[in-house]
Amino acid sequence: MSQHFGVGRLVFVGIQMNPCDVRCGVFADACSVPVSEIITVEEKDIHGKHSTSGKWQKMERLFAFTVHYVKRARRHRWKWGKVTFWCADEQLCHLWLQTLRDLLERLTLRPKHLLVFINPFGGKGQGKRIYERKVAPLFALASITTDVIVTERANHAKESLYEINLDKYDGVICVGGDGMFSEILHGLIGRTQRNAGVDQNQPRAALVPSPLRIGIIPAGSTDCVCYSTVGTNDVETSALHIIVGDSLSMDVSSVHHNSTLLRYFVSLLGYGFYGDIIKDSEKKRWMGLARYDFSGLKTFFSHHCYEGTVCFLPARHTVGSPRDRKPCRAGCSVCRQSKQRLEEEQKRPLCGLESTEEVEEWKVICGKFLAINAANMSCACHRSPRGLSPAAHLGDGSSDLILIRKCSRFNFLRFLLRHTNHYDQFDFTFVEVYRVKRFQFTSRHAEDEDRELRERGKTRFGQICSDHPLCCCTVSSSSWNCDGEILSSSAIEVSWFSSLHEELKRILSKNHTAETPSPTARLLAVLGKCDNYLRRLLQTNYVDIYIQI
Repeated sequence: MSQHFGVGRLVFVGIQMNPCDVRCGVFADACSVPVSEIITVEEKDIHGKHSTSGKWQKMERLFAFTVHYVKRARRHRWKWGKVTFWCADEQLCHLWLQTLRDLLERLTLRPKHLLVFINPFGGKGQGKRIYERKVAPLFALASITTDVIVTERANHAKESLYEINLDKYDGVICVGGDGMFSEILHGLIGRTQRNAGVDQNQPRAALVPSPLRIGIIPAGSTDCVCYSTVGTNDVETSALHIIVGDSLSMDVSSVHHNSTLLRYFVSLLGYGFYGDIIKDSEKKRWMGLARYDFSGLKTFFSHHCYEGTVCFLPARHTVGSPRDRKPCRAGCSVCRQSKQRLEEEQKRPLCGLESTEEVEEWKVICGKFLAINAANMSCACHRSPRGLSPAAHLGDGSSDLILIRKCSRFNFLRFLLRHTNHYDQFDFTFVEVYRVKRFQFTSRHAEDEDRELRERGKTRFGQICSDHPLCCCTVSSSSWNCDGEILSSSAIEVSWFSSLHEELKRILSKNHTAETPSPTARLLAVLGKCDNYLRRLLQTNYVDIYIQI
């Protein structure tokens, strides 16, 4: 047994690995685990027995430790793995334990104490069971303490976040779907603005970012936010991302009507097709998750078009376009460069220069639309793996505005089917897509209403008829679907706030594989390429372990 010290790495020889922990040939040549993805290291009690070729034999007293770590699986999934190492030298074992624990102590971004909200009604109603069986044991393993609140009504989490002392928490965890995430987001942003004295009803107000991060444990119907940021709605994957402290910044958009804040959103704002679906599905909650399929089919055959005016300000600061097929990934260069350009734009008025927004011209588009969608992220889910806008970015300070003009049912079906394959869903003459940083919409219905209110002397029985809630005439305006919630007004103004909130997740890796990236510090368990002495040790399952720093 010996110890070697090299430049930039520490090498110990003589640690024995438990063969029972080796799975699927992971250690056949080498296993590389970043220190940043080690969950914990714990001392293990070995009772002096060892298995060789299926037979147990008596050995001298052993000392061991177990490394719990993140295993990369297919389809962007993470799994909990562990491997146990032992040797007869107590001092060597303790040296390893202390070295690894010291490395983990340097990872200061990992959460220690979390506030957990569980929605017991969302999705299939399995939120509490999912947390207790799959998430809580992993949090306990990582020595993360939690305060758990099971919500009892709508806006319970939002109201609680306005009252609870949040100083002792490192983050807030949402066990539920996109609606629960939105509720927690509103609670944190609202409380932060209240404490900072910011008027949220002003569309141009500079919002203050919340110091707390939000983590998502998917337990909803679609889990769009989770799927778009991680690439899967797997519960264990999300829990492990939270444990290792992965985070990313997200743009948050505000929706106003007549200088009154309606809502914030981070994923989808949809009018027409998606607005009609969510409005109709709310009346059919008794159907469970099947209500979305039923309402979607009903809305498709209804084929309603809505007339209105869209005004938008192009996002000149962004890099790329909605059709460049460059999705948002970990360490995204598009988000980084776009954010830098946006910060330079925002400094212009402070330097006495004319602001970019005052120089640029608003674009105006009028017409009849089947759908108007604003996507802050790809909005991917298991049914649409690439999402509504595959190249939308999470932190570039913009949104992809998608306009679907009036067309036949057949063409609209072709457009919808494009979301399930790899073809460009924007490659239609009736589809337009723009990258914007602000936009406004007014429906023809609202315009007529305002015009007639000004012209009080004119007869308006026809409009009164169509406006009356008891009338059976066709309604000429839709509703806005704002992250799964219905907005009360169709005339809105939307603004974007770059990287306003941070989420406890890491977006898909650049290489789309299950391979481990190469961080500065990594734990390497190597079998092979050894001298004759080590080859003899390998015959008894001995290995070298390297720590690269």
